[in-house]
Amino acid sequence: MQTEETGRLHDRLAWARLPGAQPGVVFLPGFRSDMQGSKALALREHCAARGRALLRFDYSGHGESAGRFEDGTIGQWAADAIAVFDALTEGPQVLVGSSMGGWIALLLARARPDRVAGLIGIAPAPDFTETLMWPAFDAAQRAEIMERGVLHLPSQYGEPTPITRALIEDGPRHNLLHAPIPLRCPVRILHGMRDPDVPWRHALRLVEALEGDDVRLHLIKDGDHRLSRPEDLRLLAQTLDQLLES
Repeated sequence: MQTEETGRLHDRLAWARLPGAQPGVVFLPGFRSDMQGSKALALREHCAARGRALLRFDYSGHGESAGRFEDGTIGQWAADAIAVFDALTEGPQVLVGSSMGGWIALLLARARPDRVAGLIGIAPAPDFTETLMWPAFDAAQRAEIMERGVLHLPSQYGEPTPITRALIEDGPRHNLLHAPIPLRCPVRILHGMRDPDVPWRHALRLVEALEGDDVRLHLIKDGDHRLSRPEDLRLLAQTLDQLLES
């Protein structure tokens, strides 16, 4: 079994890397999540057991990386992903993005199409700041964001989440669903139909927008947003293996 390397890119971005066979795998975590989450660790064990290369990392303001979460935006986190990808991977890679990480993975794949051999989205949330988050706010919440610059939103996953005006204003600059997405690599999408954060019909919009034909959507009727149950993690591993073997 391979030994995992760890480090910090430019003294800012924390990463962990397993050496192994290509195509490698790159995991992109979700909003306020990190590389120590259950899906990231399950992929680490799965890839280690199969001798497959894997890269995990934390965006700025997340996990072990430097910076404040409140200073981050979609553009900043996408730039982090591209920097880590360019510096720490070689050859073809399969991107695995969870929730916001699915949006970042799509932006990364668009920026480096010749290096991406496939993409797996786990409840992917492209365009979520404008199409999902902003419409869910009431007038008072919107006013607090625009006038005070931040709204501390209660979260079922832990401490309140700071939603900044910078995040809301930057997000639409990176929207993808308003036009065809020029990706030709194989794409697999896993989405729970009991997802309270990213409705499963959002995945249908992504399927329609992707230009490539090798796109498959797997709906889990009793699945939630996290898709971190043992059966969900097994499905993720099986999906990755099938994609790598295709």
